[in-house]
Amino acid sequence: MTETTTSGAPPRAPEFRLASELLQGLREDLLTDAFAYRPLPPMRTDGPLLRRLPQRIRRRSVYLRHAVVAAVALFVLLLAATDSGTEWALGSLVVGLVAAAPVLMTLVRPVGAFWAALVATEALSLVGSDVGLWPRSPGAFVMYLFVVTVVAMRTRPRAAGWMWLITLLVGLVVPTLLGLGEPDHVAPIAFLLAVSLLVVTVRHVRREAAQEVSAQLEVTAVERDRRTLLEERTTIARELHDVVAHHMSVVAIQAEAAPYRVKNPPPELEAAFATIRENAVAALTELRRVLGVVRSADYAAPDAPQPTLAQLDGLLANVRDAGLGVEKTVTGAVRELPQGVELSAYRIIQEALSNTLRHAPGAAAEVEVSYVLGGLGIRVVNGKPTGGARPSPGAGHGITGMRERVAMLEGEMTAGQTEAGGYEVAVFIPVRGRQEPAQDTAQAPA
Repeated sequence: MTETTTSGAPPRAPEFRLASELLQGLREDLLTDAFAYRPLPPMRTDGPLLRRLPQRIRRRSVYLRHAVVAAVALFVLLLAATDSGTEWALGSLVVGLVAAAPVLMTLVRPVGAFWAALVATEALSLVGSDVGLWPRSPGAFVMYLFVVTVVAMRTRPRAAGWMWLITLLVGLVVPTLLGLGEPDHVAPIAFLLAVSLLVVTVRHVRREAAQEVSAQLEVTAVERDRRTLLEERTTIARELHDVVAHHMSVVAIQAEAAPYRVKNPPPELEAAFATIRENAVAALTELRRVLGVVRSADYAAPDAPQPTLAQLDGLLANVRDAGLGVEKTVTGAVRELPQGVELSAYRIIQEALSNTLRHAPGAAAEVEVSYVLGGLGIRVVNGKPTGGARPSPGAGHGITGMRERVAMLEGEMTAGQTEAGGYEVAVFIPVRGRQEPAQDTAQAPA
């Protein structure tokens, strides 16, 4: 017997984990894909201010933010060039372009613009006057303040905090570490940045809160609609139960009592009334099951077993007793299919035969069930009506219900008149996954 021991790394201290998480946040916010291309999108024209403008002006106002950035860049260029302290015109232009470049970068690469602003600020300090402040020139001061503010607006609030800390680090620690003299006075830029970043952060938080409230309102509206739908279903279920169940109960009672009101009734009449009563009782049972589903908020499987193709012979015997001549043909290897496919196939055949009884009195029907590779095929066809009874009018919901069942299972269905004057319903229901055959021989026509 051997004993296996597992040795892992010692648990990290909470301080180490905190520092690791902070560094991970810095990497995600300001280092990873820092120079990724992220163009500033146009403004929306449905805001509270822009939508009040004329249509011609509103169409052009979508680039108002771009125009503001360009105007600030031009202002910084002129300010830095004027304060460059160099008498060479080309040199002043270069200084101005160095100061304006990070401002323009905020339009396409916001995080990269922050790092470019740091580099540009240090570069401009070489030509600026030594006033003990950081940044050391007015152009660099305005540029840095604007760039950090815009970058904070285009990123997350956590990035604003990192940029503020980096500003303090560059202004206080870097000069000492590099031996450039005493630390610069960063209080003015730190204070203005803190105020600006606080305003931006509050704006971020309020916008996120507004989005969350809007999402909650949408969820509440959906739940309200769902509750209204359930209440309406409950009302329909009560009315349906009161009307249909009452009449079906009357039919069942009268069918049971009718033979006793006739002296010496023939056996055919007794059998017919017994069939009527059985169908009425079965309809009441099915009605209670369906109404239970309608009344419930969440569907639950009923206690009674659902009909499947194994009960198809009973269904055909029932319609034969009602006077419909029907034949059944099963081809392919009979196998057990998913419950939803079995139930839908049974209901489709049931509805198709019911339509034949109502709309084609005296006609014969054929039912074909084909177990094929990848699915189940169903074909129900009836001939031209020949009976003396008039066809029963209907609302046409039977075909619609069959189509809905087939569409739910991603199947295909065709229904229409045949050349002989009858009607044909053909359905194919796909069955995903390999099913083992439960019976290897095809059944002969019944």
